[in-house]
Amino acid sequence: SEPSVSAKAAAVVNADDGAVLYAKNERQHLAIASTTKIMTALLTLEAARDENRAVTISAEMIRVEGSSMGLRAGDRLTLRDLAAGMLSVSGNDAANAAALAVAGTQQAFADKMNAKAAALGLKDTHFVTPSGLDDGAHYSCAYDMAQLACAAMKNADFAEIAGKKALRVRFLSPAVTRTFPNHNKLLSQYAGCNGVKTGFTDKAGRCLVSSAERNGVRVIAVTLNDPDDWRDHKALLDYGFSKLTGRAFDDSSFRLSLPVAGGAAQSVAVRGSDGGSRVLRTEEAQGLVRTVELPQFVYAPVEEGQALGCVRYTAGGVTVAQTELTAAGNVPRFVQKNWLQKLWEGIRRLFSRR
Repeated sequence: SEPSVSAKAAAVVNADDGAVLYAKNERQHLAIASTTKIMTALLTLEAARDENRAVTISAEMIRVEGSSMGLRAGDRLTLRDLAAGMLSVSGNDAANAAALAVAGTQQAFADKMNAKAAALGLKDTHFVTPSGLDDGAHYSCAYDMAQLACAAMKNADFAEIAGKKALRVRFLSPAVTRTFPNHNKLLSQYAGCNGVKTGFTDKAGRCLVSSAERNGVRVIAVTLNDPDDWRDHKALLDYGFSKLTGRAFDDSSFRLSLPVAGGAAQSVAVRGSDGGSRVLRTEEAQGLVRTVELPQFVYAPVEEGQALGCVRYTAGGVTVAQTELTAAGNVPRFVQKNWLQKLWEGIRRLFSRR
């Protein structure tokens, strides 16, 4: 049965394709607090991928209230390390510094945030600040935040940072290394949790976006304005995993002989293939029908690797996967010899015995 959660809005999705598994007021516009930094960190890391440049912290960059990674004017650190400060201790100073370093002004960075949101199809989202501090025009919804998290967790740098229980940041100036704990307690409390971000303001309440992976299945959960978010996320992630199943489609051990018409051999060996794995809805996985599709025979010539058919997997009449069946060898066309060829071969055999 569906979990009962105390959140004002919630969503659970398949992280592979964003398909909704659970929803509660998922399109309602709400404040999202520091879960905003999912977008800020993603854009920062995309900029760092082009050039992970060092940023010299200015007084303007750290002129922001709220949670902080303790930056001071004159500090130097890389864009990637600023992202680490956002995703661990939710540094508003790190978010502000990255925004100014990447775009020049907060407004220009907000424009980048909204352009990225549009590119991801987030129709109920509007960003104003890089940190998520309360602003009437700064909002999103549980559905959009789940889709944003799907995109962010597909960024290898983002996923690596968001999944660490503690993050070491190496400052270039002063030359020190500091360790920051990750505020996401689910990384320690929920098996398979690998991200993503906490948030809180008086207006937004407690906000949480979480990600977990088990047996190749990846689930993302979002709660907005939820006084009991840790408990609720455990229930939501459990529910998500109950709705999905990882299924391998490996037919590489498949062997069969297929008759060959007009060939030098009467048949050709058929070889199966590995179609990889897919995440299916649990009811789909339980109702899979496997069908081998091959013709009754094939005409020569047959070349090794030639496609001959497939193994099709359907659920409710809809194809969910298929693997290719190919020829395991060559079968040339049979050529009927005329009487002159036969006579000549007979003479050659006669003289070869002498």
